[in-house]
Amino acid sequence: MNILVINSGSSSIKFQLIQMPSESVICKGMVEQIGSQNTLFSYQTDRIEIEETDALETHEDGLQKIASLLLDAEKGVIQNISDITMVGHRVVHGGNSFSNTTVINTEVKDKIAQYAALAPLHNPHNLQGIILAEQLFPAAKQVAVFDTAFHQTIPLVAKKYAIPNTLFTENEIQVYGFHGTSHKYVSEKAIAYLKLENSKIISIHLGNGCSMTAIVDGKSIDHSLGFTPSTGLIMGSRSGDIDHSIIFYLVNKLGYPLEDVEHLLNNKSGMLGLTGYSDLRQIQDEVEKGNKACILAMEMNAYRIKKYIGSYISAMNGLDAIIFTAGIGENSSLLRKMVCSNLECFGIALDDSKNDKKSKEIREINTPLSNVKILVIPTNEELEIAKQAYHLLE
Repeated sequence: MNILVINSGSSSIKFQLIQMPSESVICKGMVEQIGSQNTLFSYQTDRIEIEETDALETHEDGLQKIASLLLDAEKGVIQNISDITMVGHRVVHGGNSFSNTTVINTEVKDKIAQYAALAPLHNPHNLQGIILAEQLFPAAKQVAVFDTAFHQTIPLVAKKYAIPNTLFTENEIQVYGFHGTSHKYVSEKAIAYLKLENSKIISIHLGNGCSMTAIVDGKSIDHSLGFTPSTGLIMGSRSGDIDHSIIFYLVNKLGYPLEDVEHLLNNKSGMLGLTGYSDLRQIQDEVEKGNKACILAMEMNAYRIKKYIGSYISAMNGLDAIIFTAGIGENSSLLRKMVCSNLECFGIALDDSKNDKKSKEIREINTPLSNVKILVIPTNEELEIAKQAYHLLE
């Protein structure tokens, strides 16, 4: 069967059409920097490869472009919409309502909309993709795979906030965790690669959104993102960890409306707020030019990641491997080097020559004497979604 996977991020859409159970990719592509005048669009099959820029203002524009190309008489890969049996959707926030892959119905869509307040950069785009896919592929079964599902194993001691208990029991205010599909995929790859029966792993997902997970024996036990995907690491346009009193100061002393504060922390902070750029490729170009703001932002980014590495080693009482994954984690040798420097006290030693090499395969970038394996593992959330969707149908 053919499963179309739609992975809508905060500023991008990844897609793959995958034949299951063979796991062969019929086509794949990505829409990046949605909302800019220079949106990047890529599309690849076994016979053609397209890379172009376009002005795609919304996620809906991107999804419409993807759908039209799949059905294109010359460049497309399907003859009829009935060629797609199932559409698998990445959904960021499922709260406590969804711990497994789920067939989408009206109730599920209502829940996704309900959790949009907790993932305002993601759930609305996820739901929009579902609604459009239902219109474009009405005969296909629509399935949701939730980022939060992998983190259902986080124990209570790490899940609860130190606020009145009723807010946890009655209002479900807690750590949910995100990027679960990616962390699950790469951690399973690492465990198989290293042939570990028991494992302590830190997975570092670095893209426009960033997160880290402490994983013991394949199960998430702590995570840097919390109630919403806005805490933890410094991200493309999100602040990550911040003293909550700053919010009250902005509102009560500086006169910011609450909605402006939310927009500031989600859309104008992070690397964008520090440098004027949200794309790390541009920031690294500026670093090479000696841009002091960009140099400091990179140092801050690496420092925040180091702090989480230390805390997770403590929480797990040891460490077997660190995984770098996602667009930045897989491609930025500079950030990987900055993160892994001066961590010899934990037995972490990076090999610079291995780090500078590029590959689409899983690889080690640690020195032979490093007590901790440092792995770069390309994530494949789309394949993981297709696998989960296929197993649900089976």
